[in-house]
Amino acid sequence: MLLAHPVILRNLVKRYRSLAARHDEAGVSTARREFQDVSSLLCVATGTSDVDAALIAATYRLPGARVADDSSLSG
Repeated sequence: MLLAHPVILRNLVKRYRSLAARHDEAGVSTARREFQDVSSLLCVATGTSDVDAALIAATYRLPGARVADDSSLSG
């Protein structure tokens, strides 16, 4: 699978969070469409089908990311 460059991921996450903060107050269809587009791009860039999973995957792929809890891997 191809992986998106960390700069692209960082920009997509930043745009998503910015749009998500304004999503509820923005009744304009173009703002909603941009939010949906960024969500879809995040999913494609991370190889996921859910925006929440995409945000997690993008966060862990960014430089400096550390896994805080790997308890699910042990056992």
